Amino acid sequence: MKRFFDRISACLSLTALTFALTTMSPAESMAQEKTSQGKELFNGKDLTGWEGVAGLWSVEEGAITGTTQKDEPIKNNTFLVWKGGVVGDFEMTLDYRIQGGNSGVQYRSKLIDPEKFIVGGYQADIDSTPRYTGINYEERGRGIMAERGQVIQVTSSGEKKVIGTCGDATALATKINKDGWNKYHIIAKGNKLQHFINDVLMSELIDEQTEKGAKEGILALQLHAGPPMKVQFKNIIMK
Repeated sequence: MKRFFDRISACLSLTALTFALTTMSPAESMAQEKTSQGKELFNGKDLTGWEGVAGLWSVEEGAITGTTQKDEPIKNNTFLVWKGGVVGDFEMTLDYRIQGGNSGVQYRSKLIDPEKFIVGGYQADIDSTPRYTGINYEERGRGIMAERGQVIQVTSSGEKKVIGTCGDATALATKINKDGWNKYHIIAKGNKLQHFINDVLMSELIDEQTEKGAKEGILALQLHAGPPMKVQFKNIIMK
């Protein structure tokens, strides 16, 4: 008799599990898949976990959206800062779309002015033209570190040496969707920093200038001073 009830219980458990799996919504399945790939930094609904200048940032169409206006230009570059802590060695992917202007993803960076949300440090650049998209730029620091198509070694004395190539800058620009969504993939491991867009390596930096290079710091998204612009980010996943 006990065997009979054990078999009934097992069948009921299996039925319940099968029902749960077959009735899981596509959204729930996607959420589980993304969780297995890394930590989601944006909930797709609001700016929980992020902080920046009020009025410049919002959520539109499930994406973090930064906007500047022609009649109210901003006086300095400003950033939406992730409040989840600092990043060191990591991999991150996100989707972005830009209309006008310039933007970027700051990482291993410093919050220089908490009131104006001014940030300095490594930047995975984004540009609507897209002259600068894919380069490594050090905001409020050493400037352009690696152009698109370059593999750069910065020596301990600060000299920038081209030690390789990942392609022609103009040819690589054809891999970038100027009017639509693109996938940015940033890999930071030790002093080696790589920027990929749409699965194509755009630039690589090996930074040996230890007194100026950063091993960890904050993560932030940029709104650039200048002409009116709109930039959007979504599917921000960190490993």
